[in-house]
This record gives sequence, C-alpha cells and structure tokens, in this order.
Amino acid sequence: MKDLLCIVKSNKLIAENIFMMTLTLSEGAGCIRGGQFVNLSTGDGSQLLRRPLGVMKVEGNDVSVCYQVKGEGTQNLAKTEAGQTLKILLPLGNGFNLDGKNSVVVIGGGVGIFPLIATIREHFKTKKFYSYIGFRNKNAVCLLNELEKSERLTVVTDDGSYGEKGNAVEAYLKDADKIKADCIIACGPPVMLKVLKQKLSERDNTLPCLVSLEERMGCGLGACLVCVCKKSDGTNARVCKDGPVFDINEVQL
Repeated sequence: MKDLLCIVKSNKLIAENIFMMTLTLSEGAGCIRGGQFVNLSTGDGSQLLRRPLGVMKVEGNDVSVCYQVKGEGTQNLAKTEAGQTLKILLPLGNGFNLDGKNSVVVIGGGVGIFPLIATIREHFKTKKFYSYIGFRNKNAVCLLNELEKSERLTVVTDDGSYGEKGNAVEAYLKDADKIKADCIIACGPPVMLKVLKQKLSERDNTLPCLVSLEERMGCGLGACLVCVCKKSDGTNARVCKDGPVFDINEVQL
C-alpha cells in the first residue's frame, strides 16, 4: 500500500452520470489485483475524506477508475481536469483470487462492473469468462469493449432498451446448466447480490461464488468501522479491510 501523488491524465463522461478517470502515479504501486480499490482525494481541500473507487484498469503507472456522480465528492471529481494533482492511497482491500480456476462466470450490475472488468483484464489470456451484465437502460451501457474480452458476453437492461429485457442474475440462470464453470464472481447493487445468493441456494449450487460488496467507507483501512457488514455466523467484518471480496455464503445480504 502506498500513499502517492498522481496527475489526472483524463476524466471523461462514458455514460449517463458515469465518468472514467485515468491517473498517472508518481511511482509504481506494485501488483494491483482485480477487485481492489483506491482512496482518492476529490481535489477540494475542504473534503478531508477521500473517495473509495474500484480499479477498472492498470497500464504501467496509469490507473483508471470509474465513478457515478452522486454526492458532493463525485461532483467535484467530475469537474477535475487533466493536469490536476490528486492524492491516492492504493491498493486497498482484497481482490478476486482465481488461483486454480480456469472457467469463470461473471455477473455484474451497474457500476459494479468496474472491478469485474479489472479481473477479466488480469486473467483473460489464461482463463475463460462467461459474462452476464445488467444495466438500467441503454444510456447506462458502457465499456463493452472491455467486457468483450469474455468468451461469451450477454448484456441486458431493466427496460429492454439495449439487449434483452431482464437482469444479470436471470440471464445467467438461463444458461447455468450449459456452462462448465469453476466459480462465479459478482458485483452489483445489494439487491442483485441478495437475489443471486437466494437463487444459488434454491438450485443447491456447489460452485464457489465470490462477491464484491459496495459499502460507504471512511478511512479505507479498517480503522473507522463505517463499512462494517454482518457475517453469516453473526460476527462483523470490515468491507474495506476484510473484503471487499467475500465468499457469498460468508456474509449476510
């Protein structure tokens, strides 16, 4: 983990309220695994807390993150211009460990696709990915060029304005019996992950399933306890430090 200065290389709108920012680090950050995240300053000195953003792509000393404009912090990030200097802490959290897995199902929803893309980029030369991705509508669709590194890509939207109408979990379940996969990785809205867990349980699923959780974070280091989630055994886990990737059966959804 390093606390570095970085220079904004680009900051582009790629879908409705979705930006991709590429940052050039002042020095190498070492190995960054798909599913890990960064804590990035917003460029506004009055905002002391940095924003946790999943890594979407790493190329040399360039790191790309994507974010949805929601609150004041992301509104400030959206105004950031090329050449500005920001502070970045990385890499944080635990990523997707696919050691020994050769065929992987990917289930993503909305802004949850970004850490999944990083994982596909990390392994697509040696592993096969079968991706099922859901967006709200056609205006939210983005980064399909990255997802096309998958062996198979199915894109659906809630309203049917792009691809078939439906959600990513439903799309996968239609094909589940046809795919010989070693595991499932997923990231998306909490309701999507909850439905996924329920459906897998109903089908007596035996495939390992890793999920990346989205929680509001403060420090990103496990000290502030803002991002605590409940584990299935009743104990607590810190999403930033103990996750954000967990076995789906390990956590309450």
